[in-house]
Amino acid sequence: MLQTSSEMSGWLNSGQERKISEKMLRFFADESCDFAIVRGLRSIGFDVRAVAEDMPGIPDPEVLKAAVSENRILLTEDKDFGEWVFAHKSATAGVVLIRYPSNMRSVMIELMIELVNRHGNELLGKFTVLEPGRARIRSIARE
Repeated sequence: MLQTSSEMSGWLNSGQERKISEKMLRFFADESCDFAIVRGLRSIGFDVRAVAEDMPGIPDPEVLKAAVSENRILLTEDKDFGEWVFAHKSATAGVVLIRYPSNMRSVMIELMIELVNRHGNELLGKFTVLEPGRARIRSIARE
């Protein structure tokens, strides 16, 4: 990767150039997250920690705390994180809830990468739902 003081750039498999701010996004994949997402994001240069590799079996609140302590966006397929973030008002650096049925998994990785490349910094501090055909990026209101 070519680095300058103001930006980083990398190449997607499609040959499109992707530019990312100096503060490159970092992710934390919950155990429920399909590991293909982890491999896909790592393959294009993103820093992704995986609960399955580093701390298997930790409870959801601890997953959120670990992600926040490292300022990482949580990647999950577990809808319970919505409750932790909205009802329990747990702190978060951002959450991407991935909702893909098994018959659509083949396009899931490509669309996750597209989401990150198109909306990168918009994901910080937001609750995003990625599902077939759309992504909903929602602010997390704090009082």
